[in-house]
Amino acid sequence: MSGDGYFANKKANDAEVPDTQDPVLLARASNATQFVNGSGKNPFAGMSSDQLSLIIYDDSGSFTTNERRAAWSESSDLEYAWRQKVVAKAIAEYNGTGKLTKFFTAALDHYKDLPAIEQAQYPNSYEAKLKGWIALDFNYKTNTAEGTGSAQDVMDKVLNLDKETFDDTSGDAA
Repeated sequence: MSGDGYFANKKANDAEVPDTQDPVLLARASNATQFVNGSGKNPFAGMSSDQLSLIIYDDSGSFTTNERRAAWSESSDLEYAWRQKVVAKAIAEYNGTGKLTKFFTAALDHYKDLPAIEQAQYPNSYEAKLKGWIALDFNYKTNTAEGTGSAQDVMDKVLNLDKETFDDTSGDAA
């Protein structure tokens, strides 16, 4: 759906139609092709992340490549909007308190709300790292841990190459 392979097969992708006589599904596929080629509205605009993931990762042939690409575009737009919002809040949190605990909590909540297929693309240690940083409640302005754990705990994990802290093997798939 992206990269060189998509563009190498652009003509075939644009000519692809669903195996149906349903005018609604045919129109949706046509709209998706128009959208990915720069005109028209995304037929998947307004769908939830869960719905979009079902389309993006459906390789059964129920959706054309351009439909899956349009769903992927909408999903990317949702992710971008969330990131813009959470970064603005993180900057305000840091400026106000010197911490990023609410940011880490928002990132963890977002991760938990993702469909399982999306979560599987994150490093194995993602959730554990966020929980550790949340519990630490570190103040970056005063360089003090105000929660449970300590900066020494973090340093020990780094220096001892703690497996859970550095296990990023699941992030390689996709």
